[in-house]
Amino acid sequence: MNDTSHAAPPSTLLDVARQAGVSPSTVSRILNGTARVSDDKRDAVLAAIAQMKFAPNQMAQALKKGRSMTIGIVVQDISSPFFDESLRGVDDGLKDTGYASVIVSGHWNAQEEADRIRLLLARKVDGIILLSGRISDDSVLEFSLQRPVVSTGRQLATTSAIGFKLDNEYGAWLAVRHLIELGHRRIAFIAGPANNTDAAERLAGYQRALREADIALEPKLVAEGDFHEASGMLAMNHLFDTQQQFSAVFAANDLSAYGARLCLYRKGIRVPDDISLVGFDDLPGSSYTTPPLTTIRQPLYDIGRIATETLLGLIHGETVRAAVPPLELVVRETTRRVRG
Repeated sequence: MNDTSHAAPPSTLLDVARQAGVSPSTVSRILNGTARVSDDKRDAVLAAIAQMKFAPNQMAQALKKGRSMTIGIVVQDISSPFFDESLRGVDDGLKDTGYASVIVSGHWNAQEEADRIRLLLARKVDGIILLSGRISDDSVLEFSLQRPVVSTGRQLATTSAIGFKLDNEYGAWLAVRHLIELGHRRIAFIAGPANNTDAAERLAGYQRALREADIALEPKLVAEGDFHEASGMLAMNHLFDTQQQFSAVFAANDLSAYGARLCLYRKGIRVPDDISLVGFDDLPGSSYTTPPLTTIRQPLYDIGRIATETLLGLIHGETVRAAVPPLELVVRETTRRVRG
Protein backbone atom coordinates (compact mmCIF):
# COMPACT_ATOMS: atom_id res chain seq x y z
CA MET A 1 0.00 0.00 0.00
CA ASN A 2 1.35 3.42 -0.96
CA ASP A 3 1.88 5.91 1.86
CA THR A 4 0.23 9.14 0.73
CA SER A 5 0.84 10.95 4.02
CA HIS A 6 3.09 13.97 4.04
CA ALA A 7 5.03 15.63 6.83
CA ALA A 8 3.57 18.93 7.95
CA PRO A 9 5.37 21.93 6.43
CA PRO A 10 7.69 23.79 8.80
CA SER A 11 6.14 26.66 10.72
CA THR A 12 6.80 30.14 9.48
CA LEU A 13 7.19 33.45 11.24
CA LEU A 14 3.68 34.34 10.04
CA ASP A 15 2.30 31.17 11.70
CA VAL A 16 3.94 32.15 14.99
CA ALA A 17 2.51 35.67 14.74
CA ARG A 18 -1.03 34.32 14.19
CA GLN A 19 -0.71 31.86 17.06
CA ALA A 20 0.55 34.55 19.44
CA GLY A 21 -1.91 37.20 18.26
CA VAL A 22 0.78 39.72 17.31
CA SER A 23 2.17 41.14 14.10
CA PRO A 24 4.98 39.37 12.18
CA SER A 25 7.22 42.41 12.73
CA THR A 26 6.77 42.04 16.49
CA VAL A 27 7.89 38.40 16.30
CA SER A 28 10.90 39.44 14.22
CA ARG A 29 11.90 42.18 16.68
CA ILE A 30 11.57 39.78 19.63
CA LEU A 31 13.79 37.27 17.84
CA ASN A 32 16.54 39.78 17.11
CA GLY A 33 16.32 41.40 20.53
CA THR A 34 15.13 44.86 19.43
CA ALA A 35 11.48 44.66 20.50
CA ARG A 36 10.03 46.81 23.30
CA VAL A 37 6.87 44.88 24.12
CA SER A 38 4.96 43.88 27.22
CA ASP A 39 5.90 40.72 29.09
CA ASP A 40 2.55 39.21 28.09
CA LYS A 41 3.25 39.63 24.39
CA ARG A 42 6.81 38.34 24.74
CA ASP A 43 5.59 35.29 26.67
CA ALA A 44 2.90 34.62 24.06
CA VAL A 45 5.44 34.72 21.23
CA LEU A 46 7.91 32.48 23.08
CA ALA A 47 5.14 30.01 23.88
CA ALA A 48 4.05 29.92 20.23
CA ILE A 49 7.65 29.38 19.10
CA ALA A 50 8.00 26.45 21.50
CA GLN A 51 4.61 24.94 20.59
CA MET A 52 5.15 25.20 16.85
CA LYS A 53 8.86 24.25 17.03
CA PHE A 54 9.71 27.29 14.97
CA ALA A 55 13.38 27.54 13.95
CA PRO A 56 14.32 30.88 12.38
CA ASN A 57 16.71 30.73 9.46
CA GLN A 58 19.90 32.17 10.94
CA MET A 59 21.58 32.55 7.59
CA ALA A 60 18.65 34.47 6.14
CA GLN A 61 18.65 36.76 9.17
CA ALA A 62 22.39 37.28 8.84
CA LEU A 63 22.13 38.10 5.12
CA LYS A 64 19.48 40.71 5.90
CA LYS A 65 22.00 42.34 8.22
CA GLY A 66 24.69 42.18 5.53
CA ARG A 67 26.62 39.38 7.20
CA SER A 68 27.94 36.13 5.73
CA MET A 69 28.45 34.41 9.11
CA THR A 70 32.01 33.51 8.08
CA ILE A 71 35.37 34.79 9.31
CA GLY A 72 38.68 34.52 7.51
CA ILE A 73 41.74 33.05 9.22
CA VAL A 74 45.20 33.77 7.80
CA VAL A 75 47.93 31.43 9.09
CA GLN A 76 51.51 31.20 7.86
CA ASP A 77 52.02 27.44 7.70
CA ILE A 78 48.99 25.15 7.81
CA SER A 79 51.22 22.14 8.49
CA SER A 80 52.83 23.65 11.60
CA PRO A 81 51.73 22.37 15.04
CA PHE A 82 52.19 25.95 16.26
CA PHE A 83 49.22 27.07 14.18
CA ASP A 84 47.31 23.84 14.89
CA GLU A 85 46.97 24.82 18.55
CA SER A 86 45.87 28.37 17.77
CA LEU A 87 43.33 27.10 15.22
CA ARG A 88 41.93 24.76 17.87
CA GLY A 89 41.35 27.85 20.02
CA VAL A 90 39.65 29.59 17.08
CA ASP A 91 37.40 26.59 16.52
CA ASP A 92 36.33 26.48 20.16
CA GLY A 93 35.79 30.23 20.15
CA LEU A 94 33.33 29.86 17.26
CA LYS A 95 31.28 27.11 18.91
CA ASP A 96 27.58 27.94 19.19
CA THR A 97 28.06 31.33 17.50
CA GLY A 98 26.71 30.35 14.08
CA TYR A 99 29.97 31.45 12.46
CA ALA A 100 32.18 29.29 10.24
CA SER A 101 35.84 29.88 9.33
CA VAL A 102 37.71 30.02 6.03
CA ILE A 103 41.43 29.27 6.47
CA VAL A 104 44.17 30.42 4.08
CA SER A 105 47.97 30.49 4.32
CA GLY A 106 50.32 33.43 3.81
CA HIS A 107 53.54 31.34 3.82
CA TRP A 108 55.48 34.10 5.63
CA ASN A 109 55.26 36.30 2.53
CA ALA A 110 53.82 39.80 2.85
CA GLN A 111 52.54 39.97 -0.74
CA GLU A 112 50.90 36.55 -0.47
CA GLU A 113 49.29 37.51 2.85
CA ALA A 114 47.84 40.66 1.32
CA ASP A 115 46.53 38.69 -1.68
CA ARG A 116 44.88 36.14 0.62
CA ILE A 117 43.25 38.87 2.69
CA ARG A 118 41.86 40.48 -0.47
CA LEU A 119 40.50 37.07 -1.49
CA LEU A 120 38.76 36.71 1.88
CA LEU A 121 37.31 40.21 1.61
CA ALA A 122 36.01 39.40 -1.88
CA ARG A 123 34.23 36.41 -0.35
CA LYS A 124 32.46 38.82 2.02
CA VAL A 125 33.79 37.42 5.29
CA ASP A 126 32.58 39.37 8.32
CA GLY A 127 36.07 39.75 9.79
CA ILE A 128 39.64 38.47 9.62
CA ILE A 129 42.05 36.92 12.12
CA LEU A 130 45.71 37.26 11.10
CA LEU A 131 47.85 34.79 13.07
CA SER A 132 51.32 36.34 12.91
CA GLY A 133 52.45 37.57 9.52
CA ARG A 134 54.65 39.91 7.55
CA ILE A 135 52.32 42.64 6.30
CA SER A 136 52.80 46.08 7.87
CA ASP A 137 50.63 47.66 10.53
CA ASP A 138 49.52 50.24 7.97
CA SER A 139 48.30 47.44 5.68
CA VAL A 140 46.33 45.86 8.53
CA LEU A 141 44.71 49.21 9.32
CA GLU A 142 43.86 49.73 5.64
CA PHE A 143 42.19 46.31 5.39
CA SER A 144 40.29 46.99 8.63
CA LEU A 145 38.48 49.85 6.90
CA GLN A 146 36.59 47.14 4.97
CA ARG A 147 36.15 44.50 7.70
CA PRO A 148 37.30 44.20 11.33
CA VAL A 149 40.74 42.61 11.76
CA VAL A 150 42.39 41.00 14.78
CA SER A 151 46.10 40.34 14.42
CA THR A 152 48.58 38.60 16.68
CA GLY A 153 52.23 39.59 16.89
CA ARG A 154 51.62 43.36 16.82
CA GLN A 155 50.08 46.10 18.94
CA LEU A 156 47.01 47.83 17.49
CA ALA A 157 43.97 49.40 19.11
CA THR A 158 41.30 51.01 16.91
CA THR A 159 37.56 50.50 16.60
CA SER A 160 38.10 48.08 13.69
CA ALA A 161 41.58 46.63 14.29
CA ILE A 162 42.96 45.02 17.43
CA GLY A 163 46.49 43.64 17.67
CA PHE A 164 48.17 41.93 20.59
CA LYS A 165 51.54 40.30 21.05
CA LEU A 166 53.44 38.27 23.60
CA ASP A 167 56.67 39.42 25.24
CA ASN A 168 59.15 37.31 23.28
CA GLU A 169 62.15 39.05 24.80
CA TYR A 170 60.94 38.23 28.31
CA GLY A 171 60.30 34.59 27.34
CA ALA A 172 63.83 34.20 25.97
CA TRP A 173 65.24 35.90 29.06
CA LEU A 174 63.36 33.38 31.23
CA ALA A 175 64.85 30.47 29.27
CA VAL A 176 68.43 31.69 29.45
CA ARG A 177 68.14 32.76 33.08
CA HIS A 178 67.02 29.20 33.90
CA LEU A 179 70.19 27.84 32.30
CA ILE A 180 72.37 30.40 34.07
CA GLU A 181 70.80 29.48 37.42
CA LEU A 182 71.78 25.88 36.71
CA GLY A 183 75.39 27.02 36.43
CA HIS A 184 75.75 27.21 32.64
CA ARG A 185 78.05 29.95 31.36
CA ARG A 186 78.59 28.99 27.73
CA ILE A 187 75.12 28.92 26.25
CA ALA A 188 74.63 28.55 22.50
CA PHE A 189 71.58 30.01 20.77
CA ILE A 190 69.82 28.64 17.68
CA ALA A 191 68.13 31.77 16.36
CA GLY A 192 65.13 32.19 14.11
CA PRO A 193 65.03 33.93 10.72
CA ALA A 194 66.93 37.23 10.71
CA ASN A 195 63.97 39.16 9.25
CA ASN A 196 61.41 37.81 11.74
CA THR A 197 60.32 40.11 14.58
CA ASP A 198 59.70 37.30 17.07
CA ALA A 199 63.14 35.85 16.33
CA ALA A 200 64.81 39.24 16.81
CA GLU A 201 63.07 39.73 20.15
CA ARG A 202 64.14 36.26 21.35
CA LEU A 203 67.73 37.03 20.37
CA ALA A 204 67.47 40.25 22.39
CA GLY A 205 66.20 38.30 25.40
CA TYR A 206 69.10 35.84 25.12
CA GLN A 207 71.56 38.73 24.98
CA ARG A 208 69.96 40.56 27.91
CA ALA A 209 70.07 37.52 30.19
CA LEU A 210 73.78 37.04 29.45
CA ARG A 211 74.58 40.73 30.02
CA GLU A 212 72.75 40.79 33.35
CA ALA A 213 74.79 37.76 34.47
CA ASP A 214 78.07 39.40 33.31
CA ILE A 215 78.57 36.68 30.72
CA ALA A 216 80.37 37.84 27.58
CA LEU A 217 78.33 37.75 24.39
CA GLU A 218 80.02 35.49 21.85
CA PRO A 219 78.64 35.87 18.30
CA LYS A 220 80.06 32.46 17.30
CA LEU A 221 77.69 30.80 19.80
CA VAL A 222 74.70 32.13 17.83
CA ALA A 223 73.67 29.96 14.87
CA GLU A 224 70.88 31.14 12.59
CA GLY A 225 67.90 28.87 11.89
CA ASP A 226 64.47 29.30 10.34
CA PHE A 227 62.09 27.91 12.99
CA HIS A 228 61.96 24.45 11.33
CA GLU A 229 63.37 21.10 12.50
CA ALA A 230 65.93 20.77 9.71
CA SER A 231 67.43 24.18 10.47
CA GLY A 232 67.79 23.24 14.13
CA MET A 233 69.77 20.17 13.16
CA LEU A 234 71.93 22.13 10.70
CA ALA A 235 72.55 24.91 13.21
CA MET A 236 73.69 22.41 15.83
CA ASN A 237 75.99 20.75 13.30
CA HIS A 238 77.41 24.18 12.47
CA LEU A 239 78.23 24.83 16.14
CA PHE A 240 80.13 21.55 16.32
CA ASP A 241 81.82 22.04 12.93
CA THR A 242 83.19 25.41 14.10
CA GLN A 243 84.38 23.72 17.32
CA GLN A 244 82.42 25.89 19.71
CA GLN A 245 82.46 24.90 23.36
CA PHE A 246 79.13 25.08 25.22
CA SER A 247 77.21 23.21 27.90
CA ALA A 248 73.68 24.35 27.00
CA VAL A 249 71.61 25.34 23.98
CA PHE A 250 68.58 27.62 23.81
CA ALA A 251 66.58 27.12 20.60
CA ALA A 252 64.32 29.95 19.42
CA ASN A 253 61.39 27.56 19.05
CA ASP A 254 60.48 23.96 19.84
CA LEU A 255 60.77 22.74 16.25
CA SER A 256 64.38 23.96 16.13
CA ALA A 257 64.97 22.22 19.45
CA TYR A 258 63.65 18.96 17.97
CA GLY A 259 66.20 19.20 15.16
CA ALA A 260 68.97 20.07 17.59
CA ARG A 261 68.04 17.08 19.74
CA LEU A 262 68.31 14.76 16.72
CA CYS A 263 71.80 16.10 15.93
CA LEU A 264 72.91 15.50 19.53
CA TYR A 265 71.48 11.98 19.46
CA ARG A 266 73.35 11.13 16.27
CA LYS A 267 76.60 12.39 17.77
CA GLY A 268 76.12 10.31 20.91
CA ILE A 269 75.77 13.40 23.10
CA ARG A 270 73.45 12.88 26.04
CA VAL A 271 70.70 15.35 26.95
CA PRO A 272 70.83 16.70 29.62
CA ASP A 273 73.88 14.86 31.02
CA ASP A 274 76.29 16.38 28.48
CA ILE A 275 74.31 19.32 27.10
CA SER A 276 71.14 20.98 28.40
CA LEU A 277 68.48 22.04 25.87
CA VAL A 278 65.61 24.56 26.08
CA GLY A 279 62.97 25.36 23.46
CA PHE A 280 60.28 28.01 23.03
CA ASP A 281 56.52 27.44 22.39
CA ASP A 282 55.59 24.31 24.39
CA LEU A 283 54.05 22.53 21.42
CA PRO A 284 51.91 19.49 22.30
CA GLY A 285 54.71 17.13 21.24
CA SER A 286 57.28 18.73 23.54
CA SER A 287 56.12 16.79 26.59
CA TYR A 288 56.61 13.54 24.62
CA THR A 289 60.14 14.03 23.26
CA THR A 290 62.97 11.89 24.63
CA PRO A 291 63.58 13.30 27.16
CA PRO A 292 60.62 15.69 27.56
CA LEU A 293 61.63 19.21 26.54
CA THR A 294 62.13 22.12 28.91
CA THR A 295 60.59 25.09 27.10
CA ILE A 296 58.82 28.44 27.29
CA ARG A 297 55.07 27.97 27.14
CA GLN A 298 53.16 30.19 24.77
CA PRO A 299 49.39 30.10 25.39
CA LEU A 300 48.79 29.06 21.77
CA TYR A 301 45.26 27.76 22.31
CA ASP A 302 44.31 30.87 24.29
CA ILE A 303 45.72 33.09 21.53
CA GLY A 304 43.30 31.56 19.02
CA ARG A 305 40.32 31.64 21.35
CA ILE A 306 40.92 35.22 22.53
CA ALA A 307 41.51 36.43 18.97
CA THR A 308 38.16 34.91 17.97
CA GLU A 309 36.25 36.41 20.89
CA THR A 310 37.86 39.78 20.20
CA LEU A 311 36.93 39.67 16.50
CA LEU A 312 33.32 38.73 17.22
CA GLY A 313 33.14 41.67 19.59
CA LEU A 314 34.40 44.02 16.85
CA ILE A 315 31.90 42.58 14.36
CA HIS A 316 29.06 43.33 16.76
CA GLY A 317 30.27 46.86 17.46
CA GLU A 318 31.43 46.22 21.00
CA THR A 319 34.34 47.93 22.74
CA VAL A 320 36.87 45.15 23.21
CA ARG A 321 40.33 44.71 24.66
CA ALA A 322 42.45 41.61 24.20
CA ALA A 323 44.52 40.27 27.11
CA VAL A 324 46.43 37.00 26.91
CA PRO A 325 48.13 35.00 29.68
CA PRO A 326 51.88 35.60 30.14
CA LEU A 327 54.67 33.35 28.94
CA GLU A 328 56.03 30.88 31.47
CA LEU A 329 58.95 28.51 31.87
CA VAL A 330 58.06 24.80 31.85
CA VAL A 331 60.89 22.77 33.34
CA ARG A 332 61.03 19.16 32.18
CA GLU A 333 63.95 16.80 31.66
CA THR A 334 66.30 18.34 29.07
CA THR A 335 68.03 20.67 31.56
CA ARG A 336 70.17 19.92 34.58
CA ARG A 337 72.65 21.63 36.87
CA VAL A 338 76.24 21.81 35.70
CA ARG A 339 78.37 19.28 37.52
CA GLY A 340 80.93 20.88 39.81
